Amino acid sequence: MRHLKKALSGTALATVIMSPAIARAQDAEPSAGEEIVVTAQKRTQTLIDVAQSVSVVSGATLEQQGATNFSDYLKNVPSLQLVQGTPGQGRLVLRGINTGGVASTVAVYVDETPFGSSTGLANGAELAGDFDTFDIGRIEVLRGPQGTLYGASSLGGLLKFVTNQPSTSGFEGKVLGGVEFTDGGDSSYRGAGMVNIPLGDTLAFRASGLYRKQGGFIDSIGTAGSNIRSNTNDFESYGGRASLLWKPDPQLSIRLSALLQNLYVDGSSFVEADPATLKPLYGGLTQSEYLPQFSDVKYRLYNATIDYDLGPATLTSATSYGQQLQSFRADFTANLSAALGDSYVYFDQLTQNRKWTQELRLASNGGDFVEWLIGGYYTREKARIFQNLKTAVPGTPGTLTPIDLPFDYAVYNLASRYEEIAGFANATLHLAPWFDIDLGGRYSHNRQRADQETDGVLLGASTIDNIRSSDNVFTWSVAPKIKFGKQASLYARAAKGYRPGGPNVIPTSAPPGTPTTFEPDTVTSYEIGFKGDTADRRASIEASLYHIDWNNIQLAAVVNGFGVNANGAGADVDGAEITATLRPTAGLVTSVNFALNDAKLSGDTDPLVVGAVKGDRLPFTAKYAVSVNADYQWDLGGDASASIGGSIRSLSRQSGNYDPVYLATYGHFPKVRAYEVLDLRAGVAFGRYAINAYVNNLTNSRGITATQALLGVAGRPRNVDGAIGTGVLRPRTVGINLTAGF
Repeated sequence: MRHLKKALSGTALATVIMSPAIARAQDAEPSAGEEIVVTAQKRTQTLIDVAQSVSVVSGATLEQQGATNFSDYLKNVPSLQLVQGTPGQGRLVLRGINTGGVASTVAVYVDETPFGSSTGLANGAELAGDFDTFDIGRIEVLRGPQGTLYGASSLGGLLKFVTNQPSTSGFEGKVLGGVEFTDGGDSSYRGAGMVNIPLGDTLAFRASGLYRKQGGFIDSIGTAGSNIRSNTNDFESYGGRASLLWKPDPQLSIRLSALLQNLYVDGSSFVEADPATLKPLYGGLTQSEYLPQFSDVKYRLYNATIDYDLGPATLTSATSYGQQLQSFRADFTANLSAALGDSYVYFDQLTQNRKWTQELRLASNGGDFVEWLIGGYYTREKARIFQNLKTAVPGTPGTLTPIDLPFDYAVYNLASRYEEIAGFANATLHLAPWFDIDLGGRYSHNRQRADQETDGVLLGASTIDNIRSSDNVFTWSVAPKIKFGKQASLYARAAKGYRPGGPNVIPTSAPPGTPTTFEPDTVTSYEIGFKGDTADRRASIEASLYHIDWNNIQLAAVVNGFGVNANGAGADVDGAEITATLRPTAGLVTSVNFALNDAKLSGDTDPLVVGAVKGDRLPFTAKYAVSVNADYQWDLGGDASASIGGSIRSLSRQSGNYDPVYLATYGHFPKVRAYEVLDLRAGVAFGRYAINAYVNNLTNSRGITATQALLGVAGRPRNVDGAIGTGVLRPRTVGINLTAGF
């Protein structure tokens, strides 16, 4: 809506860590001397060899906590934030790298498949792939720029879903059923199943399916004649994954995978709030719904990964094709009804992104002095955004009866193409038994093309073809590390990441000063960190300090009445992260995650375009974030066990999204209050069967997770006793899951 609104599997897969702070806290207790194996740099290493900040949430932890989407596992990863008002429309933020633009700053992978748009022309930042986590092996997060090995749009870092591989070791199956009850909302339920089938000694098949019905909790209460309906924001999600693994000999492995998931959301999850205080209007979680709204999102991912062991090195080919399709309708009646003849007003949008990628890399199988990796990467994506502003017959809230007019109000169609080719290399030099240095580099070239058509009385009829842009960029990383035996390491890392620029497709008649292109933005990160375990591995700590220079930052802006991408001066982030884990006795695990991110603009933006000035905090970046997790498990006798645990996550005050109109009205950007979220959980396991119960948001915190531009509401003029849309945490939710394995 940026134009019409203000606007270890196989060899060396990516990013595996059994973090002593998170993953090991949820898995079986390690024995003394056990080494933690990771593949964060696309080759197998031990934990102390990974000179950067990495976290993992295991599949067992996700199941124990009843987690199904991004918002459920934020408490497990330092510096990870989600800006979201509607399911399926979320923005990931790592280490504060966020200005609210439309291009992603966090890359998302599913196994070897990059997901989502690399450009600023397909709303990729607002559509991070929120995949269901049933039968996920783990979720891995690399913090800090990952431009060397993962390329474009990984300024803040990388989040990767690692799925469970098929296995020839035996038949396996699992089913899950669950129900949830939300305070003030409808009940929810889910069902899922998985089967692993060996098809011989060299071939195996694994598949899973899921269905989830999430009850709504926001009401439309009939304000100024709007619809009266309870729990408007319910949604359904269903889909599945399938994978075939063939290992005809010990040197060759071929895996074919497919993922399909549909998410159907019935209405927005934004709440109308007082624009000055951000407290919900009318004392509850409400909105003014005149017309039915929806957001339908479809994910389609297909991948073929081939690994061939050549002896001295392993050759890996990863071929992927992905689709991300969204269709949604938004109700604009409160804002535009008076301007368009007192009719009901609605906005339809279709967003399509189709992406094909090929990566080929060759990695050494160890080495006394040097371990190396070289590779090439190619991607081609086609995207389309189609928008239409329409009117409907007023007077019957909740019913959409389009008005047949001889003209259109506003029609917008943007077709874009993105193509990138890159070469990358990485090497670890073992200069001494206690000292290594990692070196990486990547050269990328991209080119883009866009075509635009507009029509209607508000935009005018125009066609603009063949608008082009191109970028060339070199990203790098340098990371020396000192190892203190097998228990600890001290590292430093400097790295660069980038996000592509692109064309702004605007009419040739646009006034001078309207930007026709926007430039790439880059980050350069400087980090020093320590990782260590005690000899018995009952206590561990990971700590890092970092400074990030963000240059030429990309911003979503309105210039001369046109929604465009623009560049600002820059931003600085000074931060620290600490993850500490303690296992004082068998069965008890406690962990603390602390993150400090002092993320501020280092220069002024255009006062009429964005309005933010030097020293303003970056949107939705808490200066302080702390989470504490504790779990205790004990035997009940036989094959039975029980567990109990809890988590608390606390975020300090944040700034809402940059909005020059809000700034002009109130003298500052929206101020989001500090909040805490408390979760509890308990479970019992009997051999193949398990029952896990949980309470999320026990205290009914109304923490704000997103802000919109100022709204008109209840027939009142915009910015005069109006409202602001705010995304909010789901109220207290009690749930129970039953699982059975066979």
